[in-house]
Amino acid sequence: MCGIVGYLGKNEKKEILLDGLQELEYRGYDSAGIAVIEGDKLNNFKAIGKLENLREKTKAYHTEGFGISIGHTRWATHGKPTELNAHPHLGAYSYVVHNGIIENYQELKTELQADGVNFLSQTDTETIVHLFEKEHKSSDSVFAAFEKTLSKLDGAYATLLITEADPDTIYFAKHGSPMLVGFNGDDVYFASSDTPIIGKATEVYYLEDGEYGYAKEGVLKLFDANGEKSFTKQALTADKVSAQKEGYRFFMEKEIYEQSSVMGDTMMGRVLDDTINFEELDKDFFENIYAIKICACGTSYHSALASSYLFERIGKMRCDVEIASEFRYKEPFLTEKTLFITISQSGETADTLEALKMAKRAGMRTLSICNVDNSSIVRESDAAILTRAGIEKGVASTKAFATQSMVLWMLALYVGQTKNTISQELIKNEIDAMIHTPKALIVTDKLHEKVHRLSKRYLHGHGFFFIGRDIFFPLALEGALKLKEISYMHAEGYPAGEMKHGPIALADSELFTIALMPKSMHYDKIKSNVEELSARDATICAISPLPFDLADDFIQTNYDSHPMLEYFEMMVVTQLLALEISVRLGNDVDMPRNLAKSVTVE
Repeated sequence: MCGIVGYLGKNEKKEILLDGLQELEYRGYDSAGIAVIEGDKLNNFKAIGKLENLREKTKAYHTEGFGISIGHTRWATHGKPTELNAHPHLGAYSYVVHNGIIENYQELKTELQADGVNFLSQTDTETIVHLFEKEHKSSDSVFAAFEKTLSKLDGAYATLLITEADPDTIYFAKHGSPMLVGFNGDDVYFASSDTPIIGKATEVYYLEDGEYGYAKEGVLKLFDANGEKSFTKQALTADKVSAQKEGYRFFMEKEIYEQSSVMGDTMMGRVLDDTINFEELDKDFFENIYAIKICACGTSYHSALASSYLFERIGKMRCDVEIASEFRYKEPFLTEKTLFITISQSGETADTLEALKMAKRAGMRTLSICNVDNSSIVRESDAAILTRAGIEKGVASTKAFATQSMVLWMLALYVGQTKNTISQELIKNEIDAMIHTPKALIVTDKLHEKVHRLSKRYLHGHGFFFIGRDIFFPLALEGALKLKEISYMHAEGYPAGEMKHGPIALADSELFTIALMPKSMHYDKIKSNVEELSARDATICAISPLPFDLADDFIQTNYDSHPMLEYFEMMVVTQLLALEISVRLGNDVDMPRNLAKSVTVE
């Protein structure tokens, strides 16, 4: 998740920008940059990797007197993490930083290139600054050019723009991506969250979608679709950790809510109108590949298990899934005609990395699915697909699992598309479902309140069964793992059809069953399994779009047209349930006992 800072005033601008970006490190980034205009002097610096690299580049640079400045930390979406792709992006005489997605950037880029504009980066952001300078040529003022630019952008964005054409002004806009303005006397600050300006600004205004304007020394003008508007400042909190959580009680809670927005980043540039596109993969990447073997641990293993159904059903490709910590000891049969996929949130998971090295030694083609570019697993693999989830501070994974599941779904469709084993109609149906996925991930107040209320029933007892069929079996495993990790209560995930093969012996009123009952897949069969548990007095929490009379608790879902939409919506419910049970038990949700975010030892 990218971060923005901006400052207009007389204080030392470089340090304000770098300190502000440091406070945004929790959002995750792989490159950073700043741009400053003082009088007629424009300076900019960029660096890949950690902020220390940018500090080193700027150690001999100092500012003095009034000036305007912007800074950015970037998490790669369009294009790799390079200095050219880092923000701020430069036009002929202007700089821009931007968070979000410009959905029509390809169309805008094509038009600008036809006008002779040369692009330096692979990003969508660079279109903003070139479009602005094009509009400036035919506009009465810089502000008019900025307004025209905004009117041509589709998508979500928070952006700051500075230009030598108006060297004492910062132009800003917000639509679908967070940004705020801080004030301290004549000094004006911009940021994508509170933390960079705490201790610097005394008051703040949180921009609403559709608001834009400009700031000069001691003046801020605000506009929306109806013209200029007034605004009311409020006191700024002094609690930085609370500010990082952006109003949520826990980072895990914040990350559950973020899943809807980060899914757009995961799909961006990959899910097109009628095809799946992975720029990371050569066109012949799947040539002479006839099977897939996936190796992963924990949550990543569950996303892999779910994908094995999709690779075989959609991609028509055999797919085996291995737990990385066991894979190394079974003397596995490895062939060059099998693609070896590793999945890791951090890219440093020790068991998975060792399994990858075994595959490399066997001459297998390798692919990693990861959230961290330049990590060990990514560097070791022949190719890598980044999940683009942004940094995840909660130890119990949520949005990393969601984005892994989406990448694997896209990859299954990509395999079928590449191998010509699926129809165009199926591709269209799958893409339509993918496009609707961010909506299925939205956490409504009604849903969260429902889960909060019923969670009090589940604080005691001798354990949980999470049950499902098909792709909902791995989701049941993941739901049980989430609950175990943060509540410390015993939970198991099971294929629903396995109940009669032993586990049903445990059924009584103190056994809680979380039943994943999708309408679009095997509903009648799992309904029968749940009825058997209910007949033995098990407490049933049914998650389904269809009401279930025997349920003690019922959480109704909205999506029932495609199994994956139901999968993602039910995933959110199980995450919230684990969260709310754990909160009621008084546990530290973000830092559960005995666990670490990245397992770097075997």
